[in-house]
Amino acid sequence: MEEIKVEKKLCILCMEEHGIRTVKMSETEEFKGTSVEFEAVYEYCDQTDELLETEEYIKSNSLAMKDAYRRKVGLLTSDEIIAIREKYKLSQKNFSEVLDWGRATITRYENHQVQDRAHDDVLRKINSDPKWMLQMLDRARDKIPSSALNSSLLVAKEEFSKMHNQYLIDSIQSIYANLHDEDMTGGVQLNLNKVVEIINYFATKIKSLHKVKLMKMLWYADYLNYKRHEKSITGLVYGALPMGAVPKGSEVIIDLDGIKYEEVLYDHVAYRFLPVEGIEFNSLTNEEVDTLETVIAEVGDLNTQDIIKKMHSEEAYKCTSANEIISFKYADQLSID
Repeated sequence: MEEIKVEKKLCILCMEEHGIRTVKMSETEEFKGTSVEFEAVYEYCDQTDELLETEEYIKSNSLAMKDAYRRKVGLLTSDEIIAIREKYKLSQKNFSEVLDWGRATITRYENHQVQDRAHDDVLRKINSDPKWMLQMLDRARDKIPSSALNSSLLVAKEEFSKMHNQYLIDSIQSIYANLHDEDMTGGVQLNLNKVVEIINYFATKIKSLHKVKLMKMLWYADYLNYKRHEKSITGLVYGALPMGAVPKGSEVIIDLDGIKYEEVLYDHVAYRFLPVEGIEFNSLTNEEVDTLETVIAEVGDLNTQDIIKKMHSEEAYKCTSANEIISFKYADQLSID
């Protein structure tokens, strides 16, 4: 029994005024067939050696027991539910409206009722996925006051912006989910950190690095490294497009954090890649850097048309049907050593 505080007042147990101790103690109860241990709080009378559970403590002890149950079975606690709601600056009533639940549902979950698994999953998704929360808010725009809607929208948009890069990563990983064969990947798992570093390495060394040329240089780097060491660098999978090799998901990859480019207007819009200030190359090994240096020496000075022409002459490209994946099995025939 741990003492929390002492307060002099009329004791209901002995009907005398004296210092009443508020104490905390460990208790075990069974709830929904599960034994749970929690910290309960009582008033303690030294005169009668008895504990008193006031109305306030009846409620708080019940909630403590239910939160212990929630933790044990993997559900959000009442405090965690409150934190999610408050993060989006919504009242209990407005939060229930956004979720399209009964008006008192959130109030009950925050105070005395244990949520079911389905509702728990919804709360977790809203907490981790601001993009989905934006959709929920849009659906509820006629159900809650505009001031509450606008405040919550602002938070959700800020959270979405913070998570933008993770959404891009998830999108790329979904593209690569079923691309596991060594002939496709070069024997390594997709490593986006290395992709970002290689793009910056090339951009640091090459004055005018446009997108078409970059895509070919990535392929040459992975293919040459596989030829030398029987593994690629990045795990990127390349398709045989009309202008040569292009990594799967390239349109998303170039928008990852740590990659910088500018739009350049010719007779069409082109992308010129620039090094990010302060970039460090911590993921790349010395062997991989040597591979990159060789690629730069061999094709770094080629213009776009020349590198496309060189790509078209590679055995790997010639042996691959249009739009099909270029296999690493032709690496030993690469024109670069």
